[in-house]
Amino acid sequence: MNETNRDGIAHGSWTQKKNRGGTANPSQFRLPAPQPLCSLLPSPMPSPSLRLAVVGAGAAGLAAARELRREGHAPVVFERAAAVGGTWLYASPAPAAATDPLGAAATHSSLYASLRTNLPREVMGFLDFPFTAARGSVVDARRFPGHEEVLRYLEDFAQRFDLYRLVRFQTEVVGVRREAGGRWAVTSRKLGEKGEQDEEVYDAVVVCNGHYSEPRVASIPDAWPGKQMHSHNYRVPEPFLDQVVIVIGASASAVDISRDIACVAKEVHIADRSAPTSTCEQQPEYDNMWLHSMIDHAQGDGTVVFRDGSSIKADVIMHCTGYLYDFPFLGDDSTITVDDNCVDPLYKHVFPIEVAPELSFIGLPWKVIPFPLFELQSKWVAGILSGRIKLPSKDEMMEDVKAIYSRLETRGWPKRYTHNFSGGYQFEYDDWLAEQCGHPPIEEWRKLMYAANAKNKAARPERYRDEWDDDGLVALANEDFKKYF
Repeated sequence: MNETNRDGIAHGSWTQKKNRGGTANPSQFRLPAPQPLCSLLPSPMPSPSLRLAVVGAGAAGLAAARELRREGHAPVVFERAAAVGGTWLYASPAPAAATDPLGAAATHSSLYASLRTNLPREVMGFLDFPFTAARGSVVDARRFPGHEEVLRYLEDFAQRFDLYRLVRFQTEVVGVRREAGGRWAVTSRKLGEKGEQDEEVYDAVVVCNGHYSEPRVASIPDAWPGKQMHSHNYRVPEPFLDQVVIVIGASASAVDISRDIACVAKEVHIADRSAPTSTCEQQPEYDNMWLHSMIDHAQGDGTVVFRDGSSIKADVIMHCTGYLYDFPFLGDDSTITVDDNCVDPLYKHVFPIEVAPELSFIGLPWKVIPFPLFELQSKWVAGILSGRIKLPSKDEMMEDVKAIYSRLETRGWPKRYTHNFSGGYQFEYDDWLAEQCGHPPIEEWRKLMYAANAKNKAARPERYRDEWDDDGLVALANEDFKKYF
């Protein structure tokens, strides 16, 4: 979740402020009447149903399964866990994390106990399945709920659209191989059954395995004697009682975890590579937390030296440094490469050009509202696989990819920002997908609410989950949601 900014995820306290919400007038946000969404029934198709493999039953995999079936296809979803939810399944670190605290340690989840969403629930939900506090299964009705509530929402989604029967739980995909004729052989194994693997052939494969489980770490000399761990294996602050902790990173999880740990630690020092070299600032509202520039070097006596020359002796270095895109089941015949978190070459961040549309990826972009993007990408993939929507020529798709790289170069962004959708691009992309699918664009209230939340978060970093000024937009969203109930 973030570090590469997992928008939609963050933590906070359980306290609900009495003065939340402000006094905004709904009329100031008046928008045109919403357009009707596509029917739940699949559109007539010019091609027969395809048998499709979907890798992963998190939010992206569930969205893909629903849209593929709506289009008339027959998806089979492979999920290594025993439940739906993907990254929203909270789990204690595997025992291996004790010996490899910087690694994935066979634990998919990166959730920590105090995690709350950093997007309001109205914005987060799928387009035609609102994430409201009025659902019957709601336990945490806060506007920025904890991770358990998001999981309940995904479980409700799977139940509502009868997706459970499509999922093969505790089944890991270990290989995907392209066969003559463009079909794909998928090799899987049932967890707990030694050595037994199954191979089946599918017309196409949709990859939805997420990108928040393979840790990316900063380089710290081996001679440094303290403990190092990645935020992937962080759950609760108590183990850091009275310790001096350095947190590397400045995105959502770094901010959350540093505040979490500061409640019990002796000192917390945040190392931010984007901070000016001279930075050494005590943080507002904390008497034991400081912001620094990035680490310059670490020494064998436990001392860590920052770029401004200041130094401390630390007990722990916490790497909140993001994750790597990882597709261990794909071979060279997938025709993609992954270099510095750039999955290349992909048309519109979804289709490998040489093997499109029989291989696709859902959910690679970050700095986004995830669930609506997953839904629209899935609608697009489903329509293309049925022949209802056409892809451009390979040459045209490659020109589009080159345009993305040109835009990165113009902005001075590194390759790892290839799938970064900040700066408003996500809504341009979402609306393009919607147009391709014959679907209405993203609701205007959702766009305005996303912007209002970003502004509120900057103004109230400690309180934005419990105090806000966009009640008018909330009223519009709730009015819009009535057509789904």
